[in-house]
Amino acid sequence: MLDLNWVVIFPFLISLLITVVTIPVSLYFLKKYKVVDDPKKHKHPAIIHKNPVPRGGGIPLFIGVFVASLIFIPFDKIIVAAFLAAFVSLVAGIIDDKFDISPYVRFLINIGCAVFVVLMGANIPFITNPFGGILYLNAIQIPFVNIPVISVLSDLIAVIWIVWVMNMLNWSKGVDGQMPGIVAISAIVIGILSLRFSIADQSSITAATLSFIIAGASLGFLVFNFYPAKIFPGYGATAIYLLLAIASILSSAKLATAILVMGIPMTDGLFTILRRILSGKSPFWHDKKHLHHLLLGLGFSQRSVAAFYWIVSAILGSLALVLSSQGKLFAIIMLVILAFGGILFLQLLIRRINDKTRF
Repeated sequence: MLDLNWVVIFPFLISLLITVVTIPVSLYFLKKYKVVDDPKKHKHPAIIHKNPVPRGGGIPLFIGVFVASLIFIPFDKIIVAAFLAAFVSLVAGIIDDKFDISPYVRFLINIGCAVFVVLMGANIPFITNPFGGILYLNAIQIPFVNIPVISVLSDLIAVIWIVWVMNMLNWSKGVDGQMPGIVAISAIVIGILSLRFSIADQSSITAATLSFIIAGASLGFLVFNFYPAKIFPGYGATAIYLLLAIASILSSAKLATAILVMGIPMTDGLFTILRRILSGKSPFWHDKKHLHHLLLGLGFSQRSVAAFYWIVSAILGSLALVLSSQGKLFAIIMLVILAFGGILFLQLLIRRINDKTRF
């Protein structure tokens, strides 16, 4: 019989405690080596804080997740590969936190990390067909050729998914406390989902344990990141986003649940990419038009914006756990339509308010 203490409670508490204890030490060294986001020196259109705040929150997050994983998770080939890739992502992120490297270089590193983990076995062999049955991605054949596309499609989708989660969640740290709350809720939902299959599938137990470890570390980080933040996650936190993406893959490939629980930041990310491309700008071009910026522009406080994201993520996560595959597909479609419409409406509203203010 599965002991939930060793899958849910202890991993969650230990990772939370380690992260909380590690942050003050990290703050000392981050300040000492000037890994600090100073709004007077760091020229970025999305900056909203007024005083210097240490970056590099990915360090205590990674330590909390890694140490707890050493205690509670058996390290097979995929888990070893996942933490190696996460460590590379962390190092690249800390370098960016210090020196602000090119976003194109960061993106290539993300792709490299994702490809490495997928080559080590973290692929998506099947997805649930919302209209019934299972679609086996690693058994799809090339037309007129009597050989299967040997895991090419499943590997490609896994790489795209990991890279997308890493970047989408990175965009979701615009206000204090926003990101760790979203990650914690997403991880808890993925963990609960994984437990449904834990009796039949050992990888689901690993996915559940890793998910609750990530949730604990994220909430531990939230203690210091909630407004006014004492530490920012920085780009090094992509290491945790990568591990969350791996956990969602290991949880019996139920990606629809992960898509739905992360629906708001995901839709905002899609809208942002489309908007930048249609404007003739690079998708990596920074601006101040994410959903959280629009809400701030309407007068919401940082705490209110963060709470909005948490509440919506929790609602969508709860729906994801009870809806059928077809219901999840319908919910995702409706979410995209409503979120796109809402973001567009807010942009037009703020533009109109600004035009009236000028005159």
